[in-house]
Amino acid sequence: MEESSIRELLARSVDKGEIPGAVWACGTGDGIVEKGAVGFRMIRPEKKSMEMGTLFDLASVTKCVATTSAIMILVEEGELLLDDEIERFIPEFCGTDKEGITIRELLTHTSGMAAWTDLYMHASSPNEIIKAISKFPLEYKTGTAVVYSCLGFIVLGRIVEKVAGEPMDLLLATKVFDPLGMDNTCFNPPHDLREKAAATEYCKWRGRILAGEVHDENAWAMGGVSGNAGLFSQVEDLSVFAEMLLNKGKLRGVSIFSPEAVETMTSDHTNARFSDRRGLGWLIRGSGVKSSSGDLMSQKAFGHTGFTGTSIWIDPELDIFAILLTNRVHLGRDNNAPIRLRPRFHNTVVSLLLSRDVSQIP
Repeated sequence: MEESSIRELLARSVDKGEIPGAVWACGTGDGIVEKGAVGFRMIRPEKKSMEMGTLFDLASVTKCVATTSAIMILVEEGELLLDDEIERFIPEFCGTDKEGITIRELLTHTSGMAAWTDLYMHASSPNEIIKAISKFPLEYKTGTAVVYSCLGFIVLGRIVEKVAGEPMDLLLATKVFDPLGMDNTCFNPPHDLREKAAATEYCKWRGRILAGEVHDENAWAMGGVSGNAGLFSQVEDLSVFAEMLLNKGKLRGVSIFSPEAVETMTSDHTNARFSDRRGLGWLIRGSGVKSSSGDLMSQKAFGHTGFTGTSIWIDPELDIFAILLTNRVHLGRDNNAPIRLRPRFHNTVVSLLLSRDVSQIP
């Protein structure tokens, strides 16, 4: 397996018009083994080449990298319990059909809340959005199914802010991103970082092609800082985050989580009852089920994807991580080519990493 195999795979996808461009990195708990960039971060209104430092709207990868991390920090600090009920922190849920839902049920997508709805069309502030969610009826009885819910993670983001007494982006910067040196990871990127951003979609509602501005409309209505979406990052920062998790919460003398917290976040919390394997925020690779992680990762692998075209997968058993960042929605949100590209990418990554000597990684 030649080192160029990943580049060739992604370059072919660009040439076929499946994605505008991509940045990737893969490695082990000791560091990045291979990384690269192909294609374009913007095609219209002008062409701009993809670069290693390109900033990406992570979309739902926010859920695990940001929101789950923030919740677990507060758990480790003794500020909340996974089985705390949400009305303890958000009184708007008292007396509703959501009373009694726990933080754990929100994290594992077993709350009964709807997957998504256009809250931004009916609410113009974070407070109004939370009130709208409190009134939006559950779609199924809590704890009886796994249904992926962005609404649940918007609620989690609000809980973080209530408990921490500060915005979630500030908590994460202080407790996670700054200590790890993830200098290009943030919500609401400043102007200098926006200049490096991959373009996403033309937004009819906002009347412009988005670049460095959150794609998800509900997250935008939340002010750009939301539990469901809004985090921006680039591949080398995410590689540091993945290395930290492979090293059980610590990296280069910096401790972010205890090993027990990492195990709790990335263990299967739902498979005993449902076929969909969910950790806390993280998706756990399923047995015999189609997965964006491909065919070769172990059953211990965990990861997540983002609607904009992003993904991260980490396999503690094989000691590998793989990050693929594309701006697939720049070609339109109905572009589903990455659904098949991702597992092929991950198969190539596993083959590459397990067939070469990675002991000399700098």
